[in-house]
Amino acid sequence: MKILIIEDDKFLRDLMSQKLTKEGFSVKEALDGEEGLKIALENPPDLILLDLMLPRIDGFSVLEQIKKEPKLSHLPVLILSNLGQKEDVQRALSMGAQDFLIKSNFTLGEIVEKIKTILKKKYV
Repeated sequence: MKILIIEDDKFLRDLMSQKLTKEGFSVKEALDGEEGLKIALENPPDLILLDLMLPRIDGFSVLEQIKKEPKLSHLPVLILSNLGQKEDVQRALSMGAQDFLIKSNFTLGEIVEKIKTILKKKYV
């Protein structure tokens, strides 16, 4: 299973990448929305882990473009952000995000379990 992490925080991106790799996932990383979209189009992952506050193209725009692109629109997108306003959560979910996790409320282990649950539903 391939996971694409689109996250500009290097420390968090590295931690998530290491944890997911240990769990047996193949991981690609992007540090901004533009790079993330390019990677996703070139080699579509099984799931995208997406931050909302990104340089160049923000996460909402990335999500919108993913859902418009026939090659990617079926992919589950898990939002992992520090934006926790009710409006942000509802906006992301209404745009097609699978779920919305607020970074500070979840451990890496819980994030991995959420990814596994989403992928299990997708491929069962």
